[in-house]
Amino acid sequence: MRIDGEIALVTGAGSGLGEATARRLAAAGARVAVMDLGAAAAERVAQEIGGLPLAADVSDAAAVEAAFARTVAELGTPRIVVNCAGIGTAARILPRDGALPLAAFERTLRVNLYGSYVVLSHAARLMAQAPTLDADGARGVIVNTASVAWQDGQIGQAAYAASKGGIASMTLPAARELARFGIRVMTVAPGLFETAMSAGLPPEARAALEAGLPFPARMGRPDEFAQLVQAIVENPLLNGEVVRIDSAVRLAPK
Repeated sequence: MRIDGEIALVTGAGSGLGEATARRLAAAGARVAVMDLGAAAAERVAQEIGGLPLAADVSDAAAVEAAFARTVAELGTPRIVVNCAGIGTAARILPRDGALPLAAFERTLRVNLYGSYVVLSHAARLMAQAPTLDADGARGVIVNTASVAWQDGQIGQAAYAASKGGIASMTLPAARELARFGIRVMTVAPGLFETAMSAGLPPEARAALEAGLPFPARMGRPDEFAQLVQAIVENPLLNGEVVRIDSAVRLAPK
């Protein structure tokens, strides 16, 4: 599927992987709706790439619906939708103080899993009503973001791994259901990447993490994630799969 001239919507696009994806799609010729929880971050990125800023919490279904409606009104129907919004949490199931972190578990699933599902649902509804784009009958592609933690989550990542595992697990059934509309669904599972979170690590902690990466022995760059998203969009046979991008790392228990 071509990118040039199409409409794209990227969530979590105010920073990190989402920002890099929005920038790469814009550079490839897409008109990009930049959705982020922070209005200032969305405005900054949108202004720099000539996109449409959208402030919305992906876990708020009404806010997501309004963001899609504005995108359609001002740009057109998005044919490329990339889910990068998410939160990372670290909490043991049985912490030392005896308190059960149920609220943190619920919040993590609501933002990461439910939020991804809400965005996917609205994207699919709009794409299904749009004209086909090519001889294959393609109408669009939706790319979700999981994590390598869905397969090898560490101690303290029960909530995070569960949320990302849900995203990975819904990829194939979603792709099968939406195939009749010409809509592809893919998921990217990144490993250790340069983000705002990793930027705050002490040098010794960063070195320890990178030492466990087989090759290349460094954290991924956000644009390398975005490069994979672009490849997924452009290759019509990529559908219903979860792709790890991780330097062949397998996370240790802790």
